[in-house]
Parts: sequence; C-alpha cells; structure tokens
Amino acid sequence: MSYVPFLTLLLPLRVADLAVGQAVQWLGYISFAGAIAASLGGIVFGWLSDISGTRNWWIGAGLVLNVALLMAMSQISAVVPLVAVLILWQFGLNMMLGPLAALGGDLVPDRQKGMLGGLLAFAPAAGAAAGAVITIPGLAAAEGRFMVVAAMIIACVLPLLLFGRPVAFPELMTTSPRDIHHRSAAQCGMVRMWIARLAVQISEAALFAYLLYYFRSINPDIRDADSARIFSVVLVVAIPLALFAGRWADRNGKAIIPLRWTAGLSAGGLVIMAASDGIVGALAGYILFGLATTVFLSLHASQMLRVLPRPSTRGRDLGLFNLTNTVPSLIMPWLTIAIVPSFGFAPLFWLLAMLAAFACILLTTIKALPKAA
Repeated sequence: MSYVPFLTLLLPLRVADLAVGQAVQWLGYISFAGAIAASLGGIVFGWLSDISGTRNWWIGAGLVLNVALLMAMSQISAVVPLVAVLILWQFGLNMMLGPLAALGGDLVPDRQKGMLGGLLAFAPAAGAAAGAVITIPGLAAAEGRFMVVAAMIIACVLPLLLFGRPVAFPELMTTSPRDIHHRSAAQCGMVRMWIARLAVQISEAALFAYLLYYFRSINPDIRDADSARIFSVVLVVAIPLALFAGRWADRNGKAIIPLRWTAGLSAGGLVIMAASDGIVGALAGYILFGLATTVFLSLHASQMLRVLPRPSTRGRDLGLFNLTNTVPSLIMPWLTIAIVPSFGFAPLFWLLAMLAAFACILLTTIKALPKAA
C-alpha cells in the first residue's frame, strides 16, 4: 500500500503534469533512480537494524519519513526536485520495510514459515485495493490522494509500533552447532533460491508493466479498467491458494515443493500466452501465470528467511536477497524495448517462460530447506 498506488498511479500522473511532452522519458529516469535507491536502502537499513539491536525504531523513523516525503511530492512544481525527493522517499520506504521484513525471521518459527508466506499473499491484493480506493470518483482531488495513501500507511504500521510487543524466538536469534550444520547445508541452495526468484520476478515485472498493452495488442477494445479488474481478481484468488500451499508445506515439512510447482506453472502460463492469438487463450494463460507467480513470490519471501546465513546479519542479508525485487526494474524495460517493438509480445513471453522454467529446474536441485526449529 506504500508504493503500489503511488508508483502505478500517483507518480505517473504527477510526472505527466510536470513534464508535458516528456513524461515517458522522465518516468523512465525516475524508475531507474528509484530502483537503485531502493536496492541500497534495503541493504543499509536492514544492516543498521541488525547493528542497533532494534527494528521498531527504524520502522517508526521510516514511517515518518515515508509519509512526510509522500506529502511533499504532492506540492512539488518541477520535475527535477521531484526526482530528488523520490530518491529520498525510497530510502524512507526501505528504512521502514527492511527492518519490518526482518521481523519475520526474528518472530516466526521455521515450522510456520509456510503460513507466513500464505499471509504475505494479502500484500499485493492490498496494494491493488489501495489503488482502487484512491481512484473512487469524488473521494479526493489529485493532491488529496497523497493524503489518503499516507493515512492507509499510518493505519497499517502505527498499531504495530504502539501496541505490538514482539518477542523474538531464542532459537531464531542464536546459532547453535546444530543450526550451523543445518544452515551450512542450506547455504548450498541459497544462491539457487536467489537466482530462481530473480528469474520469476523478471517475468512478473514485465507483465505488471505491460499487461494492458499485451491485451490491447490482441483485442483493442480492452479498457484499462478491464485490465485492472483482471489483475485484482487474480491477486485476490491467489490468497487462499497461497494459504493452502503454505500450510501444506508446514504440515509436511516440504517447503521447496510448492515453489517448484508454482515456478513450473508460471512457465506454463507464459507458454500459453506466447502461443495464443485470441483473447480467451491470452486470459487463460495470464490467469495461470498470475496465480502461480503470486503464490510463488509470497511463499518464497518467507521460506528464504530459513536460508539466510546468520541471525546477527538477518536484516542486511534480507536486503541483499531482496535485490531480486529491484533488479528486475533495471532489466525489464530494456528487455522489453529490445524485443516487443520489432517482434511483438510472443518472443518476449517465450523468453520469460524459459526464465521461469529455469527457476523450476534450479529448485529441483535443492533437496530440502533446514528442518523446522
């Protein structure tokens, strides 16, 4: 809710107002700079929360900075200052999100990491819902929408800071000889987990940015509202699927299997999209891809907490792992520009399908994650 409504709706509209005739170019520059700032911020502030021994103070400071800079961007009247403030906003956002994500490793035992992943599936749906709320006709003017998003962020995070009393599990905060043995074995698959997520995330980023253009290339009558509705339905339906898959993984002690299956299904959905020349096939392929990818990314976000090397550097290492969320923003635009204008969407989807299939193959080489504590 902090970044989906802003980056997909409020920022493009603001750039269009400030950079008339050059909105596309400036939005590209802003996205590139923001991705770099987010990458650095996630690592730095996760690391600082490790060193300081507290996460809540960083979350609170990030919340204040995030909201203040969000409101400031509604008042900026030139595009260059907007870029500078957005870079600072990305630092504030990751000052909040980095330590907040690390709490999952501190507070949730490994035997419940699957359920945590299932619950994380609510996040994309909440972001999409926030975007729908701020666009309700008559709810708020252009500048007022920034205030609505800020209020949503405060309502979600402030209760944790005021009323939450998180207590870390001792076994998750220390490294015993038994843990060293199991985690050493798990680290053999850590790099493969990172690469697998990066491969799937590139595919997800491409569809997130260009879904409407793809549907219109098949059926020009598709409206932006239709695309947004399809996207939202997929995210909502993915929630119970992720909860079921995460709970199944916890009960059976097989955390890696749902990741393998969903990566493979993501590849299958992309193949259907690449081979389709009608809207029915395109929709079917996207629904399969969207459901599988949402479940994969949610479960992967929680299960990767089990393979981070040391509890004492969990925040920093999580920031490094989360480069898989920001690096695709640096890769995807150039990949799309190089392929789609000359060859259309089908070759792009074949390439993305190969990336998702490669992720599935990588995950099949990981026998198991560490046993639950």
